[in-house]
Amino acid sequence: MPPLVFAGEARELTAALAQAAAGRAFVLQAGDCAESFHDFAAVTIREKLKILLQMAAVLTWGATLPVVKVGRMAGQFVKPRSSPTERVGDLELPSFRGHMVNGEAPTPEARTPDPERMLEGYHQSAATLNLLRAFTKGGFADLQRVQGWNQEFVATSREGRRYEQTAAEIERALRFMAACGIEVSAAEQLRQVTLWTSHEGLLLDYEEALTRRDSLTGDLYDCSAHMLWIGQRTRRIDGAHVEFFAGVKNPLGVKLGPDASAAEVLALCERLNPERIPGRLTLITRLGAERIADLLPPLLASVREAGHPAVWICDPMHANVYTTSSGRKTRHFDTIMAELEGFFAAHEAEGTWPGGVHLEFTGDDVTECLGGSDRVGEDELDARYMTLCDPRLNGRQSLELAFRVAERMRARR
Repeated sequence: MPPLVFAGEARELTAALAQAAAGRAFVLQAGDCAESFHDFAAVTIREKLKILLQMAAVLTWGATLPVVKVGRMAGQFVKPRSSPTERVGDLELPSFRGHMVNGEAPTPEARTPDPERMLEGYHQSAATLNLLRAFTKGGFADLQRVQGWNQEFVATSREGRRYEQTAAEIERALRFMAACGIEVSAAEQLRQVTLWTSHEGLLLDYEEALTRRDSLTGDLYDCSAHMLWIGQRTRRIDGAHVEFFAGVKNPLGVKLGPDASAAEVLALCERLNPERIPGRLTLITRLGAERIADLLPPLLASVREAGHPAVWICDPMHANVYTTSSGRKTRHFDTIMAELEGFFAAHEAEGTWPGGVHLEFTGDDVTECLGGSDRVGEDELDARYMTLCDPRLNGRQSLELAFRVAERMRARR
């Protein structure tokens, strides 16, 4: 099949991430926990993009920094699972591993892996990329339309009203620039945005099939996405995933959980970025709100002292999942913010740059994560719990998080 992305685009993302590694930009990597074959429509993609554009505008305006926008989109169809099987009633079934592998229905037939699903995932990724490019380059992302990105269910909230105020300030600044003789409508940076795609490179059958040799440089690129990351469960230094991704030139990420030692992180840096290319390697920490203050500083110090130009990103979602008494997996907004605060505090103490955030969110009005200014409670989880796998922030919670991160970054600067 034709490549989904191109080597030149991946190189552009490496250059953008190099700015984050140097402390001159901030990365917003966000999107669905797991994309769905069932919930696939232009409206769904557009609403996710709206939230991402809103968050990026808030971060750029509030923190006065360029924001590198990376979506968990157009390929996030495979999920790692803690156990190969799960029990549903009297049945022990293979775990649901994402729509590119099997189905979520609790039947032996649905849970049987089907390689034809890779083709369906490929075609859905191609359609998603086509639509994202049309939205981001065709006028939808024009900064002069910043008011139009607000969704109805977000606009009625406190965060939505605060966003409207920010949007009004941005529009006033644009009018001021126009009054000074600057042709705002002709400035490409204000009319278009660049959105790169990423997903966890878990299913090597799929990633290998989409790896191509660049005609300009002769290097190998995984053309399924601009950026791929290696998960917490597959980052063994002698494992197949590290071996495979060491051989492609895409910018890479590695998830680091609480068991990651300084020696292991340095070994991964040497294996995946031996030439120390800025922007090549992003370290995505998922340490937990209660442990980040103890676990992160030694990792930061060891990478800094070794001279590796890594981008540090905080994933405050995955180490803070718990199950309620009703059996629902959830996360609490306050705990997510606590891990982010620990992330920023550790970087301040070590003199390193907090390069970005990695989030799971949706453009739908879901009730999957507790808390936030709307104070979603446990009794409300069942109202609109729609995720295929892990709980996601809704639009209001995502925007609130963006405002708080922007304030934290502004205070730091």
